[in-house]
Amino acid sequence: MDKTLKKLIRQFKTTDPFIISVGLGINIRYADLGDQTRGIYYRKLRRRFIVIHENLDEYWQRFVCAHELGHDRLHPGVSRFWLDEQSFYNVGKFERQANRFAVRLLTADDPIKADETVEELFKRQGVPIELQQFYY
Repeated sequence: MDKTLKKLIRQFKTTDPFIISVGLGINIRYADLGDQTRGIYYRKLRRRFIVIHENLDEYWQRFVCAHELGHDRLHPGVSRFWLDEQSFYNVGKFERQANRFAVRLLTADDPIKADETVEELFKRQGVPIELQQFYY
């Protein structure tokens, strides 16, 4: 995973998941996905799509884009739904990997400082606090 992240950041000179996704040819769409789903990654006719719930704030949209980008990079050929809160406690291997990928991508350009907590880092970086368990 770290090699993949370093390669993407070096190639696109950013940690912005929207810029990276578009650069990789992934179509980003927004839609009302209901109460339980924040994002979807899928492939159709050789095209790749990330669909983000349109009612999320900008921080969650950024995280969901990074998470779904993680599915694209780590789990090629597998379309997965990323479910809401209850899935945080019962996520499968793919979901944990995509969460870890997203957290590492979004914090890669500004690592934690010596006198800083993970929560402070996440606030500074605009990463949802609920996902700090995936930082390590």
